[in-house]
Amino acid sequence: MDEQTPNIGMKRERPKKGPSNVWLFFTKYGDDTRCKCNYCGKDYACSSKSCGTKTLWNHLESQCTKYHCAKAAEDKRQKVLTLGAPNNNLDCGDDMKNVTNLVAVGFDKEGCRKALTRMIIVDELPFSFVEKEGFRDFCRIAYPRFTLPSRRTLARDIFRLYVDKKFKLRKYFVEKTPRVCLTTDTWTSIQNINYMVITAHFIDCEWKLHKRILSFGMVPDHKGETIGKIIESCLLDWGIEKVSTITVDNASANKVAIDYIKRKLKNWNESKLVLGGNFLHVRCCAHIINLIVSEGLKDMNDSIVRIRNAVQYVRSSPSRLQKFKTCVEHERIESKSMVILDVPTRWNSTYLMLSTALKFEKAFDRLLEEDGRYGLYFTECKDDGRKKIGPPNEDDWSHAKVFVQFLHVFYDITLKFSASLSVTSNMFFHELCSIATELTTLTNSLDYLLSEMAGAMKSKFDKYWGKIEDVNTLLIIALVLDQRYKLDYVKFCFGDLFDDNKVKKMTFHIKEISIQLYDCYKGVDNISSSNQVSSSIPLENEVDVGKTHENSDFRLERLKKFKKMKEKKDFVDLKNEVERCLRLRQNFLQLR
Repeated sequence: MDEQTPNIGMKRERPKKGPSNVWLFFTKYGDDTRCKCNYCGKDYACSSKSCGTKTLWNHLESQCTKYHCAKAAEDKRQKVLTLGAPNNNLDCGDDMKNVTNLVAVGFDKEGCRKALTRMIIVDELPFSFVEKEGFRDFCRIAYPRFTLPSRRTLARDIFRLYVDKKFKLRKYFVEKTPRVCLTTDTWTSIQNINYMVITAHFIDCEWKLHKRILSFGMVPDHKGETIGKIIESCLLDWGIEKVSTITVDNASANKVAIDYIKRKLKNWNESKLVLGGNFLHVRCCAHIINLIVSEGLKDMNDSIVRIRNAVQYVRSSPSRLQKFKTCVEHERIESKSMVILDVPTRWNSTYLMLSTALKFEKAFDRLLEEDGRYGLYFTECKDDGRKKIGPPNEDDWSHAKVFVQFLHVFYDITLKFSASLSVTSNMFFHELCSIATELTTLTNSLDYLLSEMAGAMKSKFDKYWGKIEDVNTLLIIALVLDQRYKLDYVKFCFGDLFDDNKVKKMTFHIKEISIQLYDCYKGVDNISSSNQVSSSIPLENEVDVGKTHENSDFRLERLKKFKKMKEKKDFVDLKNEVERCLRLRQNFLQLR
């Protein structure tokens, strides 16, 4: 039949109707014979054979008040009041800082997409989370107008967010040229894949400290030249020209990498290096402390292994843990936390295991009496054929008390050095002096166990920090710039570590480097701009800096001792000056 010939005598088919739009606002249940409103939850009959949708439309138009509020919120011109973020304005009183604000909010599709993307990143959720049935039902009921993206669209949104953030940060590095401190580390996964991360710390124009991960990816090997080339490409990619320091662990390959970067930075622009890059290399303090403590615990491993095996037995099954809890209740031990198992290669986790296990010493003894399997557990052989060491005896618990008391100082220092959102350079020399003093005191202890452990750690300490030449001088100058301490306090601390000739030499060296550093910044920075920036320092930063050293009794006692010695010295100097003036006056009168 010709396409232009009309279909005479043929029955015309009616187009099929789709489902009514009313089902966007109602949900069926009970074999599709009943439905309820998505907003107020009111129930209606909805059988397709006996009921129409007019009743449902009447409910939406005249009865459901919650639907009208939601409809007003969907209107771009109509906004609704909602609770906003807490008021963090510094000018308001303390009573108003935690009060939430009422803000007018309208529907923003792009804003919802960005908020969803940020939620996936911040909460570390998988991309498939947006396709989960429960989350989609929640969004459909909470806000039907927002269309959820798929996981592939979400991945594109996250990558777009990363590109936007990188563009803004790179633009800041190029235009403002802040001085950046880099931290890098490499490791090998259990799949024998090498990884490397580069982190940047810098201070913005408002004197706020920022931390950003610039690079994270696989590397072919851990050679120094390879590491140096990756750092170089990272600096070129981000447009970073001013590098203050690079913090690395104590591997020999990292020294080769630092020398490589120093040569490249000098070729780019030597004037942008701090004192020619002589103090570019900073060795990770937390890594050195880890080496020092591991050396001390090397020969004291038997007591730790016995306690570790006991904890491992308790944590190996729910039934064993329940029996242990029963023993804890019978011994009336009150503790909010339960025993934890450590990672043998990390001494700080071993410290936490010992400190918590000591609270349950009586419970472990009771478990040995009431649970026969606990004693048989230590007769079993390990994979290598040797029997497990244990259970812990009285000597092991006494050794653990010594370990915990001794390691508490190093654990606190490690936490301070590992802080990434606060300045830590001005703490270094304080903690260096406290470690040296603690090790020297404990080496001369009458306790053989404690003295032997401190002696092994002291030898490791001398290897890395025994010579002041091995310490980056900028870390000491950071303390000199602190108005509470200055150069006199550094000289006072040198007196506890070195002899008088060494103290004079090191004090003169620190003073010379400070003068050179001042001349370096004087020739580069604009004084007028720095004065303008310093006036915009927020109040909370000053409070944070003031609390930096108030938590250490060791530093406070040392500072009080230093002030008393200085007052005594000033008094003696004044007395000598007065006596000298009196002698001059007496000689003058005799000549007359």
